Amino acid sequence: MAWTLLAAIAAEIVGTLSLKASDGFTKWVPVGIMVVAYGLTFWLLALALTTMEVGRAYAIWAGLGTIGATIGGVLLFGDRVTAVTIVGIGVIIAGVVIVNISGAHG
Repeated sequence: MAWTLLAAIAAEIVGTLSLKASDGFTKWVPVGIMVVAYGLTFWLLALALTTMEVGRAYAIWAGLGTIGATIGGVLLFGDRVTAVTIVGIGVIIAGVVIVNISGAHG
C-alpha cells in the first residue's frame, strides 16, 4: 500500500497549491480542486494506514508534502527559497530518515 501514501502526498501537494491559487477562496476553480484534492488525500492516507505504522506514514507524508509544496510554490508562485529554507528542508529529510530507520515509530 505504499503507492497509496505516495498518491496521498501528491494529492496533498495539489490541494495546498490550489489553496494558494484560490486567493483567499475568491477563485472558485482552485477552491474546487482543493476540496477534491484534500478529500482524496485523506482517503488515500487512510488506506495507507491500514498497512503502515502511523508514525512512519505521517513522517513521510508530512516531510515529502512540505518539500513538494515548497518546490511547487517556487515554480508556480515565485516563492523565495533562502539558504535557511534549504537547511530546514534538509532537517525535515533527516527527520523522516531517522523515523524510518529508528524502529521507534508507530
